[in-house]
Amino acid sequence: MIKIYTSPSCSSCRKVKKWFQDQNIPFVEKNIFAATLNENELKEILIKSENGTEDIISNKSKIVKTSGVDLEGMTVKELIEFIRQNPSVLKRPIMVDDNKIQVGYNADEIRTFIPHARRIAEWECARCKMLKECDHKKDDEN
Repeated sequence: MIKIYTSPSCSSCRKVKKWFQDQNIPFVEKNIFAATLNENELKEILIKSENGTEDIISNKSKIVKTSGVDLEGMTVKELIEFIRQNPSVLKRPIMVDDNKIQVGYNADEIRTFIPHARRIAEWECARCKMLKECDHKKDDEN
């Protein structure tokens, strides 16, 4: 199941949720301010991020700017606790499935969340010589 970590005022979060709804891809939304993120969720995000804190923590965050916190010097446990106490430091939205993570809305990269079999079918359909008469094409237009 895809999890999307959001905040209510985030326009990119709204775009991502709309994209998943338009694609009929089920997801679970987790408002990072509505409930404290649990340790396992944060570990999953950290493990899947290629560049660690750089991928998921906003250096523009007021807390990061004003506190002078040394994120790189923290243990994983300290970092997780810091994020739990200060969820606003997270970049948003964060989308996570069993294999990957994406931070922010990117129209090209988000397509990796389309199930593999459907991507293959779309690719094959696009190559079809009957594309103009294709029922799949008509369904996409409606």
